Amino acid sequence: MAIAKTLINYLEEKGVNYDLVEHAHTSTSFASARASDLPPHQVAKAVVLKDGDGYVVSVLPTNHTLEIDWVNEELNRNLELACEDEFKSLFKDCEAGAVPALGDAYGIQVIWDDDLAYTADVYIEAGDHEHLIWLDRKAFKTLMSSLPHTVISKDEEVGCWKY
Repeated sequence: MAIAKTLINYLEEKGVNYDLVEHAHTSTSFASARASDLPPHQVAKAVVLKDGDGYVVSVLPTNHTLEIDWVNEELNRNLELACEDEFKSLFKDCEAGAVPALGDAYGIQVIWDDDLAYTADVYIEAGDHEHLIWLDRKAFKTLMSSLPHTVISKDEEVGCWKY
């Protein structure tokens, strides 16, 4: 399938440089990092949350665990995990389970983890299970600068954020 058309249009509209990284078929962002020989902290995963007011895409390093309570506190909402069945209607040009971290391209609110601001390169799902989109730090920050961000996850190795 390759990169989703919505993502291509969004990236071109924003005028950021990006590239595609091809890898073997995988079913998780962590597996995509391994298949691409990338450090897991540089691969951003998207976790879709929902409440009565709609959906939110939480973006965090793939080796982190989302803390929904922290997201709810920051956004003053009562979010819970969305079901994968719901993704098909939200990300129509993406394969099931290949949710891109650029929810803004799909008109979905985004909150991202501050840890991603400190990595040189960020890789995100391209809408299928065989490609990642490479963004350098400047391009990632350009895309995310107007979106809410804070510490919303824990590092699996450390057990808490490091600041």
